[in-house]
Amino acid sequence: MEILRFLKLPNLMRGIISGLLSLIILFVPVSTYTNIEDTSEYMLTGDETFSYNGEKWTVGFAKEVLTPDDIDKETYYIAGYNTNNPAKSVLDDMYAKAVYLDDNSGRGGVVICAIDCVGISRNDINDIRKIVIESGKIPDIKSINICATHTHSAIDTQGLWGKNFLSDGKNAEFMNSLKEKTAKAIISAYETRKDGELYFGTAETGNLLIDTRAPIDFDSTVTRIRFAPVDGSDDTYIVNAACHAECLGARTTVVSADFPAYMEKEIVEQTGGANVVFINGAIGGLITCEKLDDVLRNFELGLEYVKEFGEDMGKLVMSINNETVLQPAINVKTKAIEIPCDNIALMLVRFLGVLNNDISRDENKNISIISEVSYMELGNKQIGIYMIPGELSPELESGNFLSAEESANKTEADYKSLSEMSRCEHNFVIGLCNDELGYIIPENDFYLHEWFPYFNNSIDEAGRKHYEETNSLGPRAAGTILDAMDELISSVE
Repeated sequence: MEILRFLKLPNLMRGIISGLLSLIILFVPVSTYTNIEDTSEYMLTGDETFSYNGEKWTVGFAKEVLTPDDIDKETYYIAGYNTNNPAKSVLDDMYAKAVYLDDNSGRGGVVICAIDCVGISRNDINDIRKIVIESGKIPDIKSINICATHTHSAIDTQGLWGKNFLSDGKNAEFMNSLKEKTAKAIISAYETRKDGELYFGTAETGNLLIDTRAPIDFDSTVTRIRFAPVDGSDDTYIVNAACHAECLGARTTVVSADFPAYMEKEIVEQTGGANVVFINGAIGGLITCEKLDDVLRNFELGLEYVKEFGEDMGKLVMSINNETVLQPAINVKTKAIEIPCDNIALMLVRFLGVLNNDISRDENKNISIISEVSYMELGNKQIGIYMIPGELSPELESGNFLSAEESANKTEADYKSLSEMSRCEHNFVIGLCNDELGYIIPENDFYLHEWFPYFNNSIDEAGRKHYEETNSLGPRAAGTILDAMDELISSVE
């Protein structure tokens, strides 16, 4: 290997790959690219300034089944692990679940919607927003936020898990149906709204979760936001926890929402009928279920474990006994951003039409993904919510970065973490929100394969595998997103 490095063959291979990509870019039609303005027509920017003068909480909930009826007749690829993995049956349904929240301050309401899928692009989310906004059925809505639960057993909504790496795994008819049904759930959530009280409480996951990448640092707090209608009808639970929804393992052939479906089942059984929405957190790094190694290659064990883990999470949610009343105030602000894309593999599949994320190109032919970040507060600075378009490494939230000596690149992490931006008593991340950009990794530990960057996994000097980099936009993504969030939060002070 040293003689190959002496001959500079790794540099040569990198140069060949870069040259081929430059050649491809020359033949990409100009119409492939867009800009922030054109992609933000249906991105509601929220509140210009924050106010805490709400009168009362009004909340609505609705859900729609997304699973197609012809799952046994048509080919639908399962997303999350392997390409060319058609679904064979349905274990439990995929849903779109929407919550509408309004503090009756006269400044409009906010939607939080979760889709049971591995991820969904901002391009597709804007299609959903367009349907909702142009329907005219929700007056004065100020923010629509749609996130993926990140189940690895749902139908492909990104395109990366088709017959092979270069073919689109999305089913066009299914995607159109998903958009229509998600918009319907959002509108129905508004139409079913009721007055009531909003509460939040927390619990710790204990040994239910593990972190599989250094530093061993993750958000072990489960946050429960509970709406209790004054008419005594069913409560609505919004549950935030940071965990890959992959309990069924890599050999799954069934459509499933994974553990959130069985967490919901446990909560419904204990409450007699509550509405439940699961929103994922900062899961990059990689945060997952305790027994992942046992089920990764054992589908039969996964069928048991997904129910066991979901039930345990449901019991944990129901064990929360430290609730606090949330004052009627909801504030949100959203900012569109351009994130440099250095991942040549992702650029290739985007140019081939497998991915459909919005992309821009500057005068130097540098490619960026157009995305967005949002910041929301509930109550009078009681809860702060960072909405992130991808799978955030937890240390970017906590600030507990690897030291220069520990990191793969032997440098310090130079970031202002989300925890340093906090304005509120309690904070959490909604991951994969309003876009899916893959893993967001600190630059000091962003380590690429010497010969085939972004195509092959790399192993650093300490023997640590750097798989996540192959599914990341690049080392500049973390800083771009954190800087945008800091600017957004600073603008409302």
